[in-house]
Amino acid sequence: MTNTPTKQETQSKNDNVPGAIPGEQKKNNRNNDRKRNRRGDSKNLERDSDWQERVVQIRRVSKTVKGGKKMSFRAIVVVGNEKGQVGVGVGKAGDVIGAVRKGVSDGKKNLVRVPLTPNNSIPTLSIGRDGAANVLIRPAAPGTGVIAGGSIRTVLELAGIKNVLAKRLGSKTPLNNARAAMVALSQLRTHKSASRERGISLEQLYS
Repeated sequence: MTNTPTKQETQSKNDNVPGAIPGEQKKNNRNNDRKRNRRGDSKNLERDSDWQERVVQIRRVSKTVKGGKKMSFRAIVVVGNEKGQVGVGVGKAGDVIGAVRKGVSDGKKNLVRVPLTPNNSIPTLSIGRDGAANVLIRPAAPGTGVIAGGSIRTVLELAGIKNVLAKRLGSKTPLNNARAAMVALSQLRTHKSASRERGISLEQLYS
């Protein structure tokens, strides 16, 4: 008869083999991995908590196919952190929740960084155009507030601008107005960046 080694003997042999990980060390590694995952999840939650999402419009749209009409939903979402970053996204799906989720992810892919003044305003006047929509944005004195309407107001508020004057010219479509406002915000430059690009000092720029 051949003597078959028992489970305890084989486990002791594996523990003595160099490079083998004991059972206690495996448990410790698992606990450390869980702690790291929890820390990473908390950091991601903190990053996600800085962003705000606002739905501008939800419309039911249809697509004509061979068998008839295919109905779906289109959502226009504005995403911003009120610290100088804002984006506009569009999502289409068979349900409203899926369309909003796609709009949020699309908005975070197309973020624009806005230079803010100490008074939470914009440095200079700017005009943006998208399609048939024209949007004029100009700085305002402290205490003025956000003088704007429609989707333009939503974009300016989520960008962190507190004192601004805006006027919608042309089209009344929410998506075109929101994108025109994004174009106007992307064209903003501070006086320091303008003087650096032109190769002159700030004194020469103001004179």
